Amino acid sequence: MAESNKDLKKTQPPPKNGTKPPRHDDATAQALAEAMSSSFKIVKFLMVLLIASFIISCAFTVKPNQVAVVLRFGKPVGIGADQILKPGLHFALPAPIDEIVRIPISETKTLVTKSTWLPLTPEQEALGQQPETYPFLRPGIDGYTITADANIVHVRAILKYRLLQSDPLSYTFGFADPTNLIQSALENAIIFAAAHFSADDIIFRNKTAFDEQVRQRFSEIIDQMQIGITIDSMEVLARAPLAVQPAFDDLLQAQQTSRKTVNEAEAYARATTNTAIGTASAIINNGITRSNQIVKTVFALAKSFSEQLPYYQTNALLFKQRLLNETIAQILTNSQDKFFIPSRDDGKPRELRLQLSREPLTPTEK
Repeated sequence: MAESNKDLKKTQPPPKNGTKPPRHDDATAQALAEAMSSSFKIVKFLMVLLIASFIISCAFTVKPNQVAVVLRFGKPVGIGADQILKPGLHFALPAPIDEIVRIPISETKTLVTKSTWLPLTPEQEALGQQPETYPFLRPGIDGYTITADANIVHVRAILKYRLLQSDPLSYTFGFADPTNLIQSALENAIIFAAAHFSADDIIFRNKTAFDEQVRQRFSEIIDQMQIGITIDSMEVLARAPLAVQPAFDDLLQAQQTSRKTVNEAEAYARATTNTAIGTASAIINNGITRSNQIVKTVFALAKSFSEQLPYYQTNALLFKQRLLNETIAQILTNSQDKFFIPSRDDGKPRELRLQLSREPLTPTEK
């Protein structure tokens, strides 16, 4: 080994410019320094990568139809309205420190009551079928409610609602099971409203008022509890028990027929009355017009007679002859054909023969 080192020293070229040859310790230190430098670069890159990953993991996006709440160790971050994060990019600490709860505020939820309705299976509901009819109610199976006139009806409400955009936290964090609470409030509204209406009013006679009563009662309950929802629509269905449904149908048909007959009778009565009033008005108007004409004619005749009275009193025979001549002159003026028949000397009547083969002339008054 010593001989090989000596041979290696002999083969090495002599140093230039009088410098000393490099030592093995310096080469090792330089290699170690280069290795350490590469390691530090890798560590820096990994640190930068970890920091970037941490920042990216802290960022999250809230969709336009949502709001979000950040829970830090189970409690909302922020105070009041600052707790609600609107759509956009936000940051939070990674789990398990922070938990992100997204709340859909534009999603419409549907709720259907069952405790006051017929026991329908999903298959029957989809096919529109009715359950089996029994002559009695089955406790715990058939849902019903009692009306103000102590009758029984089946009522179902279909509610569509959304969360309040101004207060979505009440629905999400204020109650353990808000859906069950809303359903209980809706069933309470149905039972309350049914107790104020008769069965006929609920089913067909005053259904609009009953539906409005259910909606008003439900709104009062959710406002009092501050559940944090808004009603989109509510449809209330009501029907009689299946065992007595045919009787209700017959009653409804009879009432509709009665209502139709009454409406037709009232329409006929109105038409007859209006016709009679019109005819009576026409007769009265014609009578008044005729009366006025007669009064005017009589008045004119009376005035004429009054004016001719002095002439009559002066010479009655001459007055009569003058009137006769005026009348004959008027008749002869307006007559189309004139025939003069003189008296015979022997006093016998003459025979008058008229030719009627020609078309008669239309008389014209002059």
